[in-house]
Amino acid sequence: MKVAIIASNGGMFDAYKVFNIATAAAASDAEVGIFFTFEGLNLIHKEAYKQLPTPEGTEHFQEGFARENVPPVEQLVEMAAELGVKMIACQMTMDVMSLEKDQFVDGIEVGGAASFIHYASDADITLSF
Repeated sequence: MKVAIIASNGGMFDAYKVFNIATAAAASDAEVGIFFTFEGLNLIHKEAYKQLPTPEGTEHFQEGFARENVPPVEQLVEMAAELGVKMIACQMTMDVMSLEKDQFVDGIEVGGAASFIHYASDADITLSF
């Protein structure tokens, strides 16, 4: 099975959606690729992913995550990398935002929309968050 995910939003809940699906699929022996674009780049940015915003009024989720032993986003990113999830940062968005590859977690690739379209062209599942 092949799973293609587009991550274009950059909040805490977005990170959990993206990396929960990606790591579950990869742990089930699926080939997984995530294309990070616009605010979604925050999910793999070395500094931004440590302080992702949560919607106002949802602070109680942090308590629930801790109580249920849900890994923090940093750990989920590491798990995804260890499971072989392909992480592609959008070159156009990086250029527009004046970002460099070294500002992101290790192991990412940089590519344009065309490279992700090629990757996703034969995906069994395609998701966007």
